[in-house]
Amino acid sequence: MKAVMQPLASSDRIAQKMADGRPMRIEAAEFITPNSRLSSLERLEIYSRSYWYRALDSLYDDFPGLRAVLGQQAFHRLSRAYLADCPSQSFTLRNLGARLADWLQCNPQYAGKALALALDMVRLEWAHIEAFDCAAEKALGPEDLIELGPDFRAGLQPYIRLLEFEYPVDKLLIQVNQASEEHEEASNAVLKQKHHGRARRVIRLKRERIHLAVHRMDFVVHYRRLAAEEYGLLNALREGQPFGTAIQTGFEGSPVASGEQPSMLEKWFAAWAELGWLCPPARAGQRKQGRISQ
Repeated sequence: MKAVMQPLASSDRIAQKMADGRPMRIEAAEFITPNSRLSSLERLEIYSRSYWYRALDSLYDDFPGLRAVLGQQAFHRLSRAYLADCPSQSFTLRNLGARLADWLQCNPQYAGKALALALDMVRLEWAHIEAFDCAAEKALGPEDLIELGPDFRAGLQPYIRLLEFEYPVDKLLIQVNQASEEHEEASNAVLKQKHHGRARRVIRLKRERIHLAVHRMDFVVHYRRLAAEEYGLLNALREGQPFGTAIQTGFEGSPVASGEQPSMLEKWFAAWAELGWLCPPARAGQRKQGRISQ
């Protein structure tokens, strides 16, 4: 398996040596039988190319926003380098991009000046994947939310991801996906193309700190902007804080006057109940796992 996942050479031919220096032809001969047309090494090269092309296609499909931010050529270089360092560790390619954000943080040269925007986009696109197919718990109904005393506790649906960004990547990703679906270029107000006579997308996006909930309804992923206070409150609930303490956490340092807070809380809880976001509180281990994946 290691031989199949060994990075291809620049010509997309199989590498001549394994990572430990062992000749690839000797490695191939140990577990692949030659036939009348192909040697063991040639057969291994077919398998290796199939793995790499499929993995590259998977990243290409999963991260259209990052492709738009970096451009096709830079994205291709990044993908090959990432897969060389972080090959698939799962039976499914769904998890292939799980380590991309951390890897890019450690390898900023692959994003250049667009690093901050690229990191925001990677985090959003991975959250989108998780929100689509992560588990769901039975939602708390209106009858469970009648009396919201200070000791009330609730959990947050496991599929919800709460994120803070430096750029409005939610709107950008929606535009990129719409452009792809319509088979035409996105608005020139967002995507500029000019690169030595060759088509290349260059993102020009102003910084705008946003808080976002990535969630799903009826098997469709949605992005919902959150006030900073709402974001803090939801994170506090997910961490297991009781309602009274979570409110203090959410509004800590907020410019919102105390007299305005009750109406905001009423509006938020009504929206959460309608969306089915609240569920019975999670156990400590589950809370820790959910927090790490945000």
